[in-house]
Amino acid sequence: MSQLPKAVFLDLDDTILNDSGGTEECWRRACASCAAELGETEPETLYGTILTTRRWFWSDRERHRRGRLDLDAAARETVALSLSELGVVDAALSATIARRYRRQRDEGVEPFPDAIETVRWLRTSGCRLALLTNGSALAQRGKIARFALTDLFDAILIEGELGFGKPDPRIYTQALEALLVPAANVWMVGDNLEWDVAQPQRMGVAGIWIDVRGAGIPAGHSVRPHRILRRLAELRDGG
Repeated sequence: MSQLPKAVFLDLDDTILNDSGGTEECWRRACASCAAELGETEPETLYGTILTTRRWFWSDRERHRRGRLDLDAAARETVALSLSELGVVDAALSATIARRYRRQRDEGVEPFPDAIETVRWLRTSGCRLALLTNGSALAQRGKIARFALTDLFDAILIEGELGFGKPDPRIYTQALEALLVPAANVWMVGDNLEWDVAQPQRMGVAGIWIDVRGAGIPAGHSVRPHRILRRLAELRDGG
């Protein structure tokens, strides 16, 4: 894969932008900020319960789809379920903790080092570029505008605008049609093994996996990316 293809499809979150690197710390701070309202419940106890609840929440495909289209509602539901597990039913408190968590998450989003510069490099190297991202239109367009990404892409495809997202084959097909390129001349780059590697590979697109956490391919996972990177900037290393 030493030669660049005619086109590259890029994921947004945890590929170009570090969207989830501070997730656990944001939850911890949100819980601590409401210590007075929690009464006998220790903030650290709630924090630990939230981590367990969020793993459960995001493990289900349908909850995941629903949650990523309304992250504020997903956070409120996670907190409410966690408080209930601890014997506390307080919708207002759930909303407050969730709101503080979401605000910290939004404020903490930033590009990975040299990620945007790598997108520019791909463009100036002659690659046509499409951004394929799941999530709500409002949230994703906000991040795209905030980091001035719009003009770097020939096509931007957002789940919340299309009504379908990765790994639905239609989003990759629509990107191929928008860029007028054959699948054999395209790379898809992203951090999700199914969405950014396995499904694109089934359609003839090369899948490049960003192993953002450095954990390697999970044991027993059958997907074999064409290339594995730790950061998007490594694309410029070739090889």
